[in-house]
Amino acid sequence: MKRWGIIYVGLVLCFSSLAHAAGGAIAGSVKDPSGAPFKGAFVRARNAQTTLTMHVLSDPQGKYRMEGLPFGDYEVSIRAVGYRSEPKSAVKLSSETPVSLDFALQKSIVRWTDLSDYQMRELLPEGKGKEEVVGRCTACHGLQSRMASTRRDEAGWKRSVDFMRNPQTGVGYFLTNFTDEQAANTVAYLTNVFGVDSELPRSPAELPQYEKLRKSFSDQALNIVYVDYELGPSRFAWNAAPDNKGSAWMPYYGNGNRIGKLNLETGKVEEFRTPEPNSAGVHSAMAGPDGTVWFTQQATGKLGKYDPRTGQVTEHRQAQTMGPDGKPRRLSRHTVRVDSKGMVWTTGSPVTRYDPKTDKFTEFWEEAPGAYGIALDKEDNVWLAVRQGKGNITKIDGKTLKVTKWNPPSRPRRIQVDAEGMVWYGGYDHGTIGRFDPKTETFKEYPLPGPSPTAYALALDGQGYIWYSSRDTDILGRLDPKTGEVIEYPFPYAENTSRDYFTDAQGRVWFTSPANSKAGYLYVRSGTPMTVANR
Repeated sequence: MKRWGIIYVGLVLCFSSLAHAAGGAIAGSVKDPSGAPFKGAFVRARNAQTTLTMHVLSDPQGKYRMEGLPFGDYEVSIRAVGYRSEPKSAVKLSSETPVSLDFALQKSIVRWTDLSDYQMRELLPEGKGKEEVVGRCTACHGLQSRMASTRRDEAGWKRSVDFMRNPQTGVGYFLTNFTDEQAANTVAYLTNVFGVDSELPRSPAELPQYEKLRKSFSDQALNIVYVDYELGPSRFAWNAAPDNKGSAWMPYYGNGNRIGKLNLETGKVEEFRTPEPNSAGVHSAMAGPDGTVWFTQQATGKLGKYDPRTGQVTEHRQAQTMGPDGKPRRLSRHTVRVDSKGMVWTTGSPVTRYDPKTDKFTEFWEEAPGAYGIALDKEDNVWLAVRQGKGNITKIDGKTLKVTKWNPPSRPRRIQVDAEGMVWYGGYDHGTIGRFDPKTETFKEYPLPGPSPTAYALALDGQGYIWYSSRDTDILGRLDPKTGEVIEYPFPYAENTSRDYFTDAQGRVWFTSPANSKAGYLYVRSGTPMTVANR
């Protein structure tokens, strides 16, 4: 496949100009307790005023470097599982001259909250209720922030499980078939492993299997840079969608019932509440071509709209219809996309097209049941990743609304279309990234490395690489479509549960860490340094 020639040249020029913008730099070394260079430690610098945080990794010689940071005061700290180091406070950046900071690591405890969900599943003991905990309870969040981070007695875990089952306070709309017996099993298991008197070791490193589950990364993987912002406590943003005015829009899932607007210059977040009084399950949000922000409510089936001109949030919902069994169909919405004409498309039950001018919904109940991922090509054709049954890829013609389906080797979850019309999808259940050529109607799949790669969020960056988030392993991967090579990158936080990726005008991939209430973008350093200062 050809790279995106015109786009790539533009990005090179853009990155080069950014590299000459004013910005501060921090450089230094990281050493282990013996004084030897330490490879792969995350060094992070947090701006005290904007909460902007840059994360870079120490190289094989223990060296690190950050460039293009906005001037201001920073705290610089280290994240390396099983190690600790005192953070450096009041680090002032006021010129382009690099500030030198070295870190000496000391051994520390490995915590259960440091692990990925895959490591958790492998290390936690078997027992009644484990399947509910690692299967059902982690459908929306990981084990780290909501379970392993605290110790509760049986009554405490029962209150937590009851809270989650309640449709007014938790995600009861998602746990409709979660029985009382399953809830009791969940409480018993959590009390056993994360209870006050649990016999589970306080550190997973005490278990003999732990060492086999540790992940190492290539030297190439150390070139990644993450830049993120704090959203506030318990915001649980599924995605961050940049608009063309210097902001990014985020849906707050669960009972947050809000969307957030992140100002990239100041780091400030404005929030706008939906009128829904119960848990709305705001699943997806993005701004359309005219700046209007659209968002979905999984719990209620409503389509939300924020009008930046009036500051008003309104909700739209089509009339409920009867299914073939004579019962009312349950409405639910997942992912939203807006085409070039302003038509609003959403997946869920059912797939719909909403015309804001006429306030009319067009429904596709039978044509694409169980559709989750959605993408638009340059002709405004709609591509859907359908997960029902063995799954399929569905196309809805943007002009005629004709529906065509193809059956890929792996069941798709998310989907993207590149500039040449190739369709890319993540085979979440099969550990693959797939490519579909609409012209030849042929598939090609690329196996992903590692255990449980679980490709969830998916994006195409400005250079034509395909990025995916590994839901189970707290890893991001980048596939080169020309060579099939996959590079795995470490993620700066435990619990990688981002649901959707977006790419901005500079070709950077936007991610979130819902459990950690973060949103930001990533890029890979090459020969030319990038900057986040003076955007």
